Amino acid sequence: MAPYRVLVVDDSGFMRKIISDLIVRDPQFTIVGTARNGLEAIAAVNELKPDAVTLDLEMPEMNGIEALQRIMDSNPIPIIMLSGISEDNTRETIKALQFGAFDFIRKPSSAVSNDIHQVGELLIEKLRIAVLTRRYQPVIAIDEKTERPAAGVKASKPFKRIAIEQQQLNQVEPLKAPSAHLDKDRVKSRPSRAADKQPKSQAVPPLHTKPKGIQFGQRAPINPNTALSARRALEVNEKDNGKQQKADSAPPDIKQKRSGTVSTFRHIVAIGTSTGGPRALHEVISSLPADFPAPVLIVQHMPPKFTKSLAQRLDSFSALHVVEAEQGDRVLAGVVYLAPGGHHMELAKDSAGYYILLTEQPQRNGHRPSVDVLFESMTAFRELKRHAVIMTGMGSDGTKGLKQLIDSGVDSTIAEAEETCVVFGMPRSAIEAVSIEKVLPLQHIAAQLVQAMLK
Repeated sequence: MAPYRVLVVDDSGFMRKIISDLIVRDPQFTIVGTARNGLEAIAAVNELKPDAVTLDLEMPEMNGIEALQRIMDSNPIPIIMLSGISEDNTRETIKALQFGAFDFIRKPSSAVSNDIHQVGELLIEKLRIAVLTRRYQPVIAIDEKTERPAAGVKASKPFKRIAIEQQQLNQVEPLKAPSAHLDKDRVKSRPSRAADKQPKSQAVPPLHTKPKGIQFGQRAPINPNTALSARRALEVNEKDNGKQQKADSAPPDIKQKRSGTVSTFRHIVAIGTSTGGPRALHEVISSLPADFPAPVLIVQHMPPKFTKSLAQRLDSFSALHVVEAEQGDRVLAGVVYLAPGGHHMELAKDSAGYYILLTEQPQRNGHRPSVDVLFESMTAFRELKRHAVIMTGMGSDGTKGLKQLIDSGVDSTIAEAEETCVVFGMPRSAIEAVSIEKVLPLQHIAAQLVQAMLK
């Protein structure tokens, strides 16, 4: 088979050479051409018809974001963004993923970088998945002036008056996975749980009352023997004072989000995703209503610094408050917690309630944060109605943790259907290994979560 043809776009001739040399180390790929800016990239894509593109963010004449949008409008092909780690770069990278980029890698600093080989291996891995998958979702319309969804894209509505009526939800049939991928005998209905057999008249015991003095942004005490080092505990405490002052001067829309958060809840949602996740998360999180009565914990496979930019961007589009989780954060209904890159995130509990525990334990399934770690941490809290979601991503992270959650009596499980996945790896692994209740296209997941809150 002829090698896959890759177009390399970067304004630096030195960097074009580095990236090209990394790619051609794998005989499956060849460099079909190079370009110095976005305008040249668009012309090269039209002329050369490459199988994939590596695209720099910062270039003269036309930057990577604008070129990406133009290419995805006319010739949608896999595009891997090359990003620096500055705040501006991470923010633009998240925007690129939302506009249709397949994935990104951190841009190597030079040919003699200690991690140049790791960068090359990661680039080849992402290119392989991209050219084999070739699945693209509609680009979410965004008003760049306001950084908000374009008119008509979303309209946040109160929980009890959400636009999708329960009757319509009941009519949505879960999509069945294609037989080519699944053994039908392995997809069975979820076994009944002991909790399901309890009389309906039995009252649900309260979880815990709202602790006095606990407000949004307050953190649980950290035990350095069971969590991170004492140094990290000190850092968390030092940050609190400044963050409380910032909260007092927050913009009106953020204050409004925070006012709806509560420490008492019966339901909790956990979501795991990887490649294609930023767009999938945008669809789900921006579709949840402002008075969604549960916390949402998310693991998105992503390096440090990028998760903060993703949380900020999701927050700007969501009726809920979205934050990059920090050590000891109190878990509140109406808040979305995104695991920070480089740290596993767990749900923990003390006398005051639930809180976020971050650890630097070894990678699981090649990832930190890991979906398995989050799911496994929730197995002990059977007093909560737990809802687990697996969405687009390569690999199998989340499957083992999901099995443990099911064994512990999870209340609902959702996997994204292949039709809308950028990469069907993680959902397929879960569907084949355990009994998933709902296999749904992306646009129905938020509505299903809302319906689950009514039970």
